[in-house]
Amino acid sequence: MKRFFSLTFLALFFMATMPNAFAQESDSLAAQEAEVATEAVQEQSQPAEVQKAGFTQELKKRFIEGGPGFMGIVLLCLILGLAIAIERIIFLNLATTNTAKLTASIEGALAAGGVNAAKEVCRNTKGPVASIFYQGLDRSGEGVESAEKAVVAYGGVQMGQLEKNVSWISLFIALAPMLGFMGTVIGMIQAFDKIEAAGDMQPSLVAGGIKVALLTTVFGLIVAIILQIFYNYIIAKIDSIVNDMEDASITLIDLLVANQK
Repeated sequence: MKRFFSLTFLALFFMATMPNAFAQESDSLAAQEAEVATEAVQEQSQPAEVQKAGFTQELKKRFIEGGPGFMGIVLLCLILGLAIAIERIIFLNLATTNTAKLTASIEGALAAGGVNAAKEVCRNTKGPVASIFYQGLDRSGEGVESAEKAVVAYGGVQMGQLEKNVSWISLFIALAPMLGFMGTVIGMIQAFDKIEAAGDMQPSLVAGGIKVALLTTVFGLIVAIILQIFYNYIIAKIDSIVNDMEDASITLIDLLVANQK
């Protein structure tokens, strides 16, 4: 009987204390969830402009930390290389001609009005292909062989104009990482000079020099990569125009031969 009353008393005590325990635990969980939700809202409320500004500021900071000497020269290589690349891209796009349409126009002009009419079509068309056509038509009166020689010679001149200043881009591509590596070597030398002067190997003495060395290398490689992309595009564009010039030259000679018969 006593055992029964004891068990009954424990059961009643347990039932009385359980709601309070569950209430405290639920309150604690609710507070934690509210805190997590508040932090998530604060993180989402940060504007994207702050993150972009942070990246820009970090890039500027790293550039300044690299030192004005070598970093300025690397930046100059990037500016000059991009200027030449943009000028070449604009020139090559303007020099691109619809060769098939031009050939059809010249063929029709030769059939309708002869060589003079075909030359007038070339005068009114921009690009190296039209210029080559004009030189070949201008020498067509001296024979097909003379016209062919004029086409080949003037084709070389036009190719030289297409490749003008492209070698400077390749120079900047090679120069930028070399300057970065030179900055790396100089930064390491400065770090060892500080160690020698202090007579002790402390990380704080060499950290600055090593950081400058690594930053100059990174920015030099970045400049070289950017210019290399533009350089490859320009070379591909030049090759495409040169192939059109060669095909058009062969077509012109065939037209002149057919016109003489």
